[in-house]
Amino acid sequence: MSPRCSLVVNGKPVRVATGDTPLDSALPRNVAAGRDGVVQDSLLAEALPRLRNTSRARPRLGDGAATRPGPAPSPLAVLRTAKRAGTLLSAKPLSGAVVEMVVTVSRGLDVAPGQAVEVAFAGLPARPYCPTQRIDGNTELNELVFHLRRDQGALGPALGEAVQPGHVVRIKGPAGGTPYRPGPGRLILVSAETGFAPIWAIARAARHLETGREMVVVAGAADADDLYMRPGLDWLRGTGVQQITLAASRDRRGRPDVRHGPVTAHLPTLRDSDTVHVAGPPDIVRAVERLCDSVGATCAALPFLPSRSRARSLVTPGETGAQFGL
Repeated sequence: MSPRCSLVVNGKPVRVATGDTPLDSALPRNVAAGRDGVVQDSLLAEALPRLRNTSRARPRLGDGAATRPGPAPSPLAVLRTAKRAGTLLSAKPLSGAVVEMVVTVSRGLDVAPGQAVEVAFAGLPARPYCPTQRIDGNTELNELVFHLRRDQGALGPALGEAVQPGHVVRIKGPAGGTPYRPGPGRLILVSAETGFAPIWAIARAARHLETGREMVVVAGAADADDLYMRPGLDWLRGTGVQQITLAASRDRRGRPDVRHGPVTAHLPTLRDSDTVHVAGPPDIVRAVERLCDSVGATCAALPFLPSRSRARSLVTPGETGAQFGL
């Protein structure tokens, strides 16, 4: 671990590793762009054009997370592809089916919330995944955090057996996806299953960069036992986000905070000024896209698909789809 010192930003202490700039440390993980000449000043965000509706050009996610190109990137989103060596630090269960993987990397990797990286565990095929925050938000600058299901792909079942802490990992990215960008209008964040990973990263970034922007969060799972995102939603409530909904189609324990049905049944009435980020199974994502299309809302879509027996390569520009990991 790199030596660290303390830095106070807006009255709040942050940890700083040797070689990090104060800006790197002040921004949440997956927002800080390193020293590659990337524009980092959030004040410039207001001058950037809005995302165009991406309903007809959506990326897709599988056991990892590979993507298809979204709209033309802004200066805040143009991050150079880089390679990093890493090791698996931990694999912590978040629910019976979902695991939080933490990988330490040799140097920080510039990945914007909503983007993916290609991850290759030694002995397993490379897959794309969307980096996120630890569910408690305490992510270090040299960590990449991923959410995945134990029952999907080659990696999930291998965790704790062939893949244990200390396992060698190769990371390359960014590897597609549609990055979050500050902008006008409401920010509607919709996730199902481990689609919460990129949504959690986007939500934290938005609460740091756009504290006054109205945010609506709808998170769900087929089974209420897999609603692992409660700690993250509690953090958002603590920052002033009031419109948060949990939904599940099956709830054997009858939890009072969980609404019945898919997340699509609990969306707010959309407006043409809204920006919607949605991640999860393709049927959920397609339904949200159609709703956005019907009112002219901006939609950045990340369909997550289960991996096949052989992992696909990352798609090339111009291809019609890509896979991200559940």
